[in-house]
Amino acid sequence: MEAMTCPWCYFQSCPQVNPVDELLAASPSARILENPGIFGLNFLFCVLLKMHSKKQTSVKYYVGIDVGSASVRAALVDEFGTVVAHAEQPIQIWEPQPDHYEQSSADIWAACCTVTKKVVCGIDASRIRGVGFDATCSLVVVDKQFQPLAVNSEGQNYRNVIMWMDHRAVSQVDRINATKHRVLSYVGGVMSVEMQPPKLLWIKENLQESCWEKAGYFFDLPDFLSWKATGVTARSLCTLVCKWTYTSDGGWDDSFWNIIGLEDLVKDKYKKIGNHVLSPGESVGKGLTPEAAKDLGLPEGIAVAASLIDAHAGGLGVIGADVKGHNLPCENQPITSRVAMICGTSSCHMGVSETPIFVPGVWGPYFSAMVPGLWLNEGGQSATGKLIEHVVRGHVAFPELQSKAAARAQSIYTYLNSHLDLIKKSLPVGFLTVDLHVWPDFHGNRSPLTDLTLKGMVVGLTLSRGLDELALIYLATIQAIALGTRHILETMQAAGHHLNTLFLCGGLSKNPLFVQMHADITGKPVVLSKEVESVLVGAAILGACASGDFASIQEAMAKMGKIGRVVQPNHEHKRFYDKKYEVFLKLVEHQREYRAIMKGF
Repeated sequence: MEAMTCPWCYFQSCPQVNPVDELLAASPSARILENPGIFGLNFLFCVLLKMHSKKQTSVKYYVGIDVGSASVRAALVDEFGTVVAHAEQPIQIWEPQPDHYEQSSADIWAACCTVTKKVVCGIDASRIRGVGFDATCSLVVVDKQFQPLAVNSEGQNYRNVIMWMDHRAVSQVDRINATKHRVLSYVGGVMSVEMQPPKLLWIKENLQESCWEKAGYFFDLPDFLSWKATGVTARSLCTLVCKWTYTSDGGWDDSFWNIIGLEDLVKDKYKKIGNHVLSPGESVGKGLTPEAAKDLGLPEGIAVAASLIDAHAGGLGVIGADVKGHNLPCENQPITSRVAMICGTSSCHMGVSETPIFVPGVWGPYFSAMVPGLWLNEGGQSATGKLIEHVVRGHVAFPELQSKAAARAQSIYTYLNSHLDLIKKSLPVGFLTVDLHVWPDFHGNRSPLTDLTLKGMVVGLTLSRGLDELALIYLATIQAIALGTRHILETMQAAGHHLNTLFLCGGLSKNPLFVQMHADITGKPVVLSKEVESVLVGAAILGACASGDFASIQEAMAKMGKIGRVVQPNHEHKRFYDKKYEVFLKLVEHQREYRAIMKGF
């Protein structure tokens, strides 16, 4: 029979005529697939497309929106945890002076709208059930009419966000820590400059008239986004517990705010920083407002979840996945045997426990801050991806690396990894740094030493200026980050955690050298998510819970989190990395000795 012109393509504009539907109803799909020549390839393609469309009509979708340090990303995720569509938009960072980092909440929201419209384009809106936000723990300041207020002396109101990595409040956090108030026991004994109380105190002391007195609300960025979407000023338990000293059982501690000089927040009954608190994944208000729905390209009224900090969303996206059949030590063990590592610009190490564990130098324990009903401890490294970029791009051989990587149509890191394989000869690649060592605290130490004043160190440099030297310092930096992770995990385990498997997600988890070094140096298997964008899956899980489609976050985690590759440690290399770790700890010991020698000058 002569091949037919595809009647579906020809008649698709006529609702009364749909030959493909008629054919599917009258003929088993097997007959169509076995006899493509009868119907023509165009017709066959349309039949398959229609069959797929019919299969998908019952699938539910959720939107996850993630605000990172330098970009906003969105994903459309189905009920099985598959990322169907993904989009990214850069956002601006201002650095008006050293250690001051600012952003614009308007710029961030505009980027949220752009990426969300892209990922839902062409999707039946009735299938989109919920939205979840996550973001960096940056501080957003608005006035009583919710208009942005400048967090800078220049009076630039659009720059109304103090970023998480901003270290302007060093003096303020030192004074807060000197109080030794009981709330500090829930942040490892020492508050970080990256948390919100020191930033609030800095604003009061430095921008009293222009900002502090005019401020109507101080939001953690994740909570600002849920307010922008719903018009409800409720805060997430995650943000308040992890960054503001709120506790799930006791709420706010008046004595803390009074003693640090922020008593006006108490007098206002905490209206400015949050007195309506929701658990992550809980539905906020009546869902998307008409204005927000129009901005985002989503249906009005769909569920919006109480948000999470970005690292916690990544933890949610990976830590609860089903590991059966992968021969992992955490199989048939409670979730408390796992640690989630979210590695991007910075890195966070998330471990949960059934009872509170107080770990020196590690944030928490925070009750229900990530997984409901469990206590969370959070270790961290303030600069990881940012440090690798700093080291590589600052090297004199970087232009050569850039041109050679471009010639091969590779990323600079893929090229560096292959270059290391070329120069290693018969050695394991990690052994190339036998006499090159890095201490990675170029932006201070968050965990477990909680010392902002620590600096980066490199021992073993030569006069070489070529690509080989760049590749080696790149490798040594990655190893230093992994050694820092080992330091954090050992501190958590000494305090009572029982951790045997590392779950990685975030941008650095795409780098196979970074992953293998973490497996080899910690001695633990590393599990990578099937979906690389685990943070976005975590945000979508929030939306799924807010929609009511899952009974609990735990159920959604198990069904939407999927395991991809497992990377095992090479135990033959253990002795080498034990020696590297010994040198690693000596580096910080020596740095402190040098500081003592130079004290007073």
